[in-house]
Amino acid sequence: MSYLFIILFAITLIYFALSERVKKFVWLLSIQGFILFGVVFFNLNEIELFDFIFILTETILVKAIVVPLFLNRIRKHNHLSREHNPSVPVFYSIILVILSLILSFVLSNHLSNNQIHTKYFTVAFAAIIFGIYFIIIHKNIFSHVVGYLIIENGIFLMSLAVGSTMPMMVNLAILLDVLMGILVLGIFINHVGDTFKSVEIDQLSKLKD
Repeated sequence: MSYLFIILFAITLIYFALSERVKKFVWLLSIQGFILFGVVFFNLNEIELFDFIFILTETILVKAIVVPLFLNRIRKHNHLSREHNPSVPVFYSIILVILSLILSFVLSNHLSNNQIHTKYFTVAFAAIIFGIYFIIIHKNIFSHVVGYLIIENGIFLMSLAVGSTMPMMVNLAILLDVLMGILVLGIFINHVGDTFKSVEIDQLSKLKD
C-alpha cells in the first residue's frame, strides 16, 4: 500500500511542474500532506500512541490543513491567481521531474546500505531537487515558499528512507521549521505586497535600509 502513496507523491511533483495557478500549488501541498500520512501509517510496523498522534499532527493537521489554509489566506490577501511568465517552459519542467526520479532511483540502487529504503529515497531525493528547481524558475515570492515546502516534504520522506522507525527529533525539527518559516515568510510576503502591490522578486531590489 505504501508504494501507492509513493507513486501518488511522485505524481504531485509532475502536477506542480504542469500547474501555473497559485491556488493549485496550495491544493497540491495539501494533498502531499495527506499522502505523507499514508506513507508513514503503512510504513511503521510498530508505533506508540504518542508517535501516532505526533505524526497525525505533523502531516494531516499541519502540512495538509493549517499551512495550506495560511497560504491560501496570503494568496487572497495579495490577489494572486497564477504564476506569470515562468522562466522555463512547462515541458522542460516535466522532463526535469522525470529525470530527477530516474537519477534518484539509479543512485539509491547503487547505495550498499541495506537500511536505506529505495522507494522512499527515490521520491524524497527527487522532491528535494525539484523543490530547489521550483524556486529557481519562479519569480514570485509566494512560489518560493511553495518550493521551500516541497523541499521540506522531501526531507520528511528522506527521514523515512533511513530506517523503519520514525526519527522523532528530526521530524520535530522539521515541524518547528515549517511553522516558524511559513509564519515569518507569510508576514514578509504580505508586507512586500502591501508596499509594492506585487510579490515578484524583482521588487526586492527596491528595498532600502
